[in-house]
Amino acid sequence: MYAIGEYLVHPGQGVCRVEDVTEGPRAVYQLLPVGKRHPVHISFPVANEARLRPVLSRSEAEDIIERYPAIEVEQFQARNNALEEEHYRNEMRQGSCLDSVRIVKTFRARIADLSARNKKPPVAYERILKEASERSCAELAVALDCTPEDVVVLFQRRLGEDGQN
Repeated sequence: MYAIGEYLVHPGQGVCRVEDVTEGPRAVYQLLPVGKRHPVHISFPVANEARLRPVLSRSEAEDIIERYPAIEVEQFQARNNALEEEHYRNEMRQGSCLDSVRIVKTFRARIADLSARNKKPPVAYERILKEASERSCAELAVALDCTPEDVVVLFQRRLGEDGQN
């Protein structure tokens, strides 16, 4: 059972802080999503706690950033963008932070490849990239006790980049 003040990962909302835990036959976590513009409290049944997962440890977060250049991009391709988007959204909901980071790297590469060939990337690619980036940066920021912007800078330093990428 999670305690008040702990951070955890909700499958749909990403990183949340436990604000309260109500006891009783229908015990409920009161969760507040982290890093959202207009966060709304979420009631989540303690009975479904198996769907939640703890936030990464500091060492796990540092390891992901350190290994980023070696992380392989995903090769999954569906016959249309909607099926591809559904696949990757499910992977973000059910997977780990490393999965979200891998998805970010995959879609950065796909978008860069299409742009290099003077083709406009599908809007779905931008949506997937944005969601995966927000989820992974939020979790890494909580694990490293910094801001999501600091996490982006850590990735850029790891890749030896100065500008936005």
